[in-house]
Amino acid sequence: MTERVRIICPNPDPGILSELECGTPVLLSGTVLTARDAAHVRLHRLITEKKPLPVNLVGQVLYYVGPAPASPGHAVGSAGPTTAGRMDPYTPELLELGVRATIGKGYRSEAVRQTIMRTGSIYLGAIGGLGAKLSQSIRSQRVVAFEDLGPESIYELEIMDFPAIVLIDAKGRDFYQINQARYRRDG
Repeated sequence: MTERVRIICPNPDPGILSELECGTPVLLSGTVLTARDAAHVRLHRLITEKKPLPVNLVGQVLYYVGPAPASPGHAVGSAGPTTAGRMDPYTPELLELGVRATIGKGYRSEAVRQTIMRTGSIYLGAIGGLGAKLSQSIRSQRVVAFEDLGPESIYELEIMDFPAIVLIDAKGRDFYQINQARYRRDG
């Protein structure tokens, strides 16, 4: 198994991001922002209306998650990824504004893949169904925007050794496409 690459957030080192290959396991530490469907719609509206954003997106890592309420003694409840494709209509503009990485599960559109290559960002996957396990890597949470959206608010999560895998690298190589083609060939 490939050794996990450590990435510090926000503002992950662009040199490290550019060298990562799809399929590389990573461990993220530092702070990331959460954003799900409703938050993306609001951010898009603000961008379209040329209004200030409630958070600085430059250098950020966005995790597509709505953390469940915390039980006593824990920072968050279950915190598994949501399907990234639902954010695809909004992702290119967020990457163009400086988001360095997104974390979710599932496929991304060709427009997102093209923008990833143009911006030198990456798409990371976290394993769906492991929300309780992933939450153990989250040390704290606080709402930083759109509090009225409840679990779809934008949170800042402090994380330590959060496990993920590079699904689309900065060169546009897509883990799903490469491996599907390989298995069709090896059949």
